[in-house]
Amino acid sequence: MKIKDFNFAGKKAIVRVDFNVPLNEEGKITDDTRIRGALPTLKKILADGGAVIMMSHMGKPKGKVNPKLSLSQIVDAVSAALGVPVKFAPDCAKADAEAAALKAGEALLLENLRYYPEEEGKPVGVEKGTPEYDEAKKAMKESQKEFAKKLASYADVYVNDAFGTAHRRHASTAVIADYFDADSKMLGFLMEKEVTAINNVLKNAQHPFTAIIGGSKVSSKLGVIKNLLDKVDNLIIGGGMGFTFFKAQGGRIGNSLHEDDLMPEALNVLKAAEEKGVKVYLSVATVAGKEFSNDTEQRIFDTHNIEDGWEGMDASPASLAIWKEVILASKTILWNGPVGVFEFENFAKGTGEIAKYVAEATKNGAYSLVGGGDSVAAVNKFGLADQVSYVSTGGGAMLEAIEGKVLPGVAAIEG
Repeated sequence: MKIKDFNFAGKKAIVRVDFNVPLNEEGKITDDTRIRGALPTLKKILADGGAVIMMSHMGKPKGKVNPKLSLSQIVDAVSAALGVPVKFAPDCAKADAEAAALKAGEALLLENLRYYPEEEGKPVGVEKGTPEYDEAKKAMKESQKEFAKKLASYADVYVNDAFGTAHRRHASTAVIADYFDADSKMLGFLMEKEVTAINNVLKNAQHPFTAIIGGSKVSSKLGVIKNLLDKVDNLIIGGGMGFTFFKAQGGRIGNSLHEDDLMPEALNVLKAAEEKGVKVYLSVATVAGKEFSNDTEQRIFDTHNIEDGWEGMDASPASLAIWKEVILASKTILWNGPVGVFEFENFAKGTGEIAKYVAEATKNGAYSLVGGGDSVAAVNKFGLADQVSYVSTGGGAMLEAIEGKVLPGVAAIEG
């Protein structure tokens, strides 16, 4: 079932949204991107004459009630964004009365799903790897089904619009779908857009196809890089993860971040890329800092010859010049992860430049998909979010999809 073809008139829809928004000390939202992302789906349900029940997690309360992670803090903001007063159910598993009372055109938000360990389906307070854990896990799987069944009982229709959690088989993202027939469960507009964007890159890419993979660790991106070697023409590897490659090649990397145990894997990646005809572009020079702080002294070193006491912290102008040529010649671009210590203003230049190149290539006709927290923050910071083809809201889910893994939240609906 496609959401655009469904008429919600007279129906109650329970929608898994991703309202895990950042809050400041006063409990005020500092970035409402995720709330805005869910609006097309929520507004369609209300406009059709349906009622909407929103459910989400916030943070990691690990199965316990934590007032700092209460969704009650965002009710006013959601009401303002949606244009209708949003009611609140203070217990997501005991919201029968609130759900039953909901009328057409009304909206209800349930309290944090992760106040219940059943949402994630992980046993709490038992040591992993023990016989007790295995028993507790079996019992948890059963109570997770009951929890999902309870959530399902509030509504006639289930809509999953939370791409950020689509890579988890949680009660509200996958298990709940078992309690609705094929015509009464669907992906929301945001999820559909995310799945289409990933397919554009993985299945329908125009060439040359360039992937820019940054971030601090090789370990978190290894699966992604390996899967991309069968798809891309160019692979730009930037950020802290580059130093593992340089050290593996016998370079001196000073005090730069690296993972010794992954050096053999780094060499394997370079060898596999060569065999598959993929051009790998590592940094040729790095902007290094004397210590890990914004205002530290800076020097540029050749990436294979960084002096002791110095730490690589941003891409150099020389590296950026090479990468710019590659990016501007591309027809499909995937970007995940910063190429420097983006949280420090003085070492965010490289990541900002990459954002500009991707936007320029898009303007010239390339299809660009940007995902992962810092890459998204970079295109937002420089006001370029509307100048790339698509900005993914779910870093982890996007990475797993690019790694070639099945996303449980999508599979639960599409099979």
